[in-house]
Amino acid sequence: MSTFDFSPLYRTVVGFDRLASMIDTAARLDGAQGYPPYNIEQSIEDENAYSIELAVAGFAEGDLDLEVKEGQLIVLGKKDGAEANRKFLHRGIAERGFIRRFQLADHVVVSGAALKNGLLRIELKRELPEAKKPRKIAIGDATSPQVIEGGATKIRPASAA
Repeated sequence: MSTFDFSPLYRTVVGFDRLASMIDTAARLDGAQGYPPYNIEQSIEDENAYSIELAVAGFAEGDLDLEVKEGQLIVLGKKDGAEANRKFLHRGIAERGFIRRFQLADHVVVSGAALKNGLLRIELKRELPEAKKPRKIAIGDATSPQVIEGGATKIRPASAA
């Protein structure tokens, strides 16, 4: 994997340092990290609802920590070392500790999480502020500009002004 120097990007953009930082972080991540496997899904019913499912076989709720920090969802799995009392003839279920990081887009919040049948499901929701939501603007009849004469407002066509 080749490495890129993003320092010229930091020098030439103003206000996009978070974007440059995310690109830099993504470039440094090890692409071979594949544990635990996961799915990211968008809801069919609601385009602003998402979920992340992680296959965490062998982990209990107490072994998992979820944290959102600076726009990043961090999933941490750690075992308490109970397998020290076990003798494996074959070990196919990893059960090793892990850290998974997911960069969340602006206005995406974690709305819940549940562990069922070895799958950790994290529900996400994009909650746009009212000011950022698209809105329809009605097109009405254009009225003539108002001209103020002698303290009284008279409406007359702009061509007569």
